[in-house]
Amino acid sequence: MVTSESASNSYNSSIAARAFPLVAIAGHNSLKLALLLAAVDPGIGGVVIAGGRGTGKSVLARGLHALLPSIETLQNSLNSDPRHPDEWDRVTRARIRQSAKYVNTDEKPTSLIPTKIIPTPFVQIPLGVTEDRLVGSVDVTSSLNTGMTIFQPGLLAEVHRGVLYIDELNLMDNNIINLLLAAVGSGENRIEREGLSLTHPCRCLLIATYNPEEGTVRDHLLDRFAIVLSANQLLSIAERVEITNSVLDFNDHSNNFRQKCSEETDAIATQLLLARQWLPNVRISRQQIRYLVTEAIRGGVEGHRPELYAVRVARAHAALNSRDQVNAGDLEVAVRLVIAPRALQIPPQESNSNMESSSPPQGKENSTDNEQDNNDQDETKDSDIDQTENNEKENDSEEDQISPQIPEEFLLNPESIAVDPDLLLFSSNKAKSGSSGSRAVVMSNSRGRYVKPMLPRGPIRRIAVDATLRAAAPYQKIRKLKEPHRNIIVKEGDLRVKQLQRKAGALVIFLVDASGSMAFNRMESAKGAVIKLLTEAYKNRDEVALIPFRGERAEVLLPPTRSITAAKRRLEQMPCGGGSPLAHGLTQAARVGVNSLATGNLAQIVVVAITDGRGNVSLSRSLGQLPLEGEESIDLKEEIKIVASRYRSLGIKLLVIDTERNFIGAGMGKDLAEAAGGRYIQLPKASDQKIAAIALEALNET
Repeated sequence: MVTSESASNSYNSSIAARAFPLVAIAGHNSLKLALLLAAVDPGIGGVVIAGGRGTGKSVLARGLHALLPSIETLQNSLNSDPRHPDEWDRVTRARIRQSAKYVNTDEKPTSLIPTKIIPTPFVQIPLGVTEDRLVGSVDVTSSLNTGMTIFQPGLLAEVHRGVLYIDELNLMDNNIINLLLAAVGSGENRIEREGLSLTHPCRCLLIATYNPEEGTVRDHLLDRFAIVLSANQLLSIAERVEITNSVLDFNDHSNNFRQKCSEETDAIATQLLLARQWLPNVRISRQQIRYLVTEAIRGGVEGHRPELYAVRVARAHAALNSRDQVNAGDLEVAVRLVIAPRALQIPPQESNSNMESSSPPQGKENSTDNEQDNNDQDETKDSDIDQTENNEKENDSEEDQISPQIPEEFLLNPESIAVDPDLLLFSSNKAKSGSSGSRAVVMSNSRGRYVKPMLPRGPIRRIAVDATLRAAAPYQKIRKLKEPHRNIIVKEGDLRVKQLQRKAGALVIFLVDASGSMAFNRMESAKGAVIKLLTEAYKNRDEVALIPFRGERAEVLLPPTRSITAAKRRLEQMPCGGGSPLAHGLTQAARVGVNSLATGNLAQIVVVAITDGRGNVSLSRSLGQLPLEGEESIDLKEEIKIVASRYRSLGIKLLVIDTERNFIGAGMGKDLAEAAGGRYIQLPKASDQKIAAIALEALNET
């Protein structure tokens, strides 16, 4: 009988045996270095590899795993390290404490503890993995036999001290990704479900890949990884021929191929092993950290994570090169791999005075040297000051002998080192799509994919049999004492229902001002944008509607639809000119949006208002309500703001696109967007392509 643990070990061994040698992979120098640095310090924050089809993303990940050394673990544990009792999980600690061979777990383990050597775990997260398989759940069989709640480890337990590989990161369920990153980021997996309340360590090397052509990844998700690089590279014909020959040779004669690369592979594996031992002794100075922070600021990098990641990358690079002190080369690698891909801007050329004041110290010069030079000019003023300055000189000379190395120039500087365009992944994603968000999903009790069990609320429709059995398993022994004739006894408190999840589209409502001299241009652009969005509507489950407002009222010219034929037929003829009943237009758009949300088929509503925000027809007039005698007239601007402010409570997004070229009383469109908590974009030349792109950007925002 093969146990799951032995099967996992054999699986890891087979992965290493089939892996293409990392040293034999053509190109990808930056990616290879990034993976090696992550292997030196698995807590570095993970590596994401983005690239098109067939660019070697998974080959790189598996090739790195083949280089990792085997690990020593405690027998019958979650890959616990015998040398670090403080990291053991509670069950392992209790079991060792009860063992006669080992009494005090606070002391260092001895050779009496049963241990074993296993290959470094390699766990790939399946695309459709469930929450209980990921984090762990109740072991039904063991719980039935013992009458106690027994924990069945999940994938996060199996990958401790190993490699966690996520393929198709952009297609993974958001809840699964959040659970995974929370566990890996904190170094432990916390389970609070189905009567379980426990934690176990989860320290692993995280590698993820995705194809941008199949969908982008949210920016805040990419920011949780230390290094995000592209696998796309330009290769010559000769290089591609060499790659093809290497793959064919590997497939036909894998053993001989590995033997050719064995010497270089063993050298890198040894280097990794030594670098891990060297890493705790690597030091980085305060001035070097200041340099990394300054680079992050110059690149417009958001948050503090990048500079923290950069520090760890610099230390890992120093350890990989057998140094105990970070130098200028290590800092440049950290900037190139961590900060440059996140740079939202390349700093403009600054004046000489600014550069002199902001540039880091070069060589052995530092801030104390400048202070000393200023003091040297005043040596003749006072003998006491002379003595103080002499002491400072002696101290400075001692500090100069051990001053840390810092690059002479900033990397993110137009006149300095050229940045590889392939590394600018964050900024390129934003430039293409405006955001890296993902479409929303909705929870349902009737249809969709089963994502997790939950306690029932109201009538029970779909019972989660697996979760129900897990909840009832620990109590079977006690219940059978009262009802021995029944095999399994399930009570009402054990019932769990299925939480279903399905993708939901969005509704884009184009609210177009059809009044005034610019009405024709606005309508033509809006029509083109509607047709362009409809071409993408089917796969995203999106719908489009068009509401023009003119004269005294707004009418729903195109109800929510995904039909291009119906849209073209409705958009052929549309009158323009007259007044601007903006308040009624906003009201009509909100009504259409609320009714669409009530169907449960849509997750979000975006109203794209193509207007300058200057309405001149009141809402009461549009509704045919005559003002009462003596009633004061309502300020039209305030009325529009009041109507727009209700969008917040309705959960409707408002995007105002101002197409006016000559602004008279400009700013009303911006005030309208602010009242609704939306966005305002000034776009005098609003083509259908631009309007469609901006609408998609609003949809993708989280």
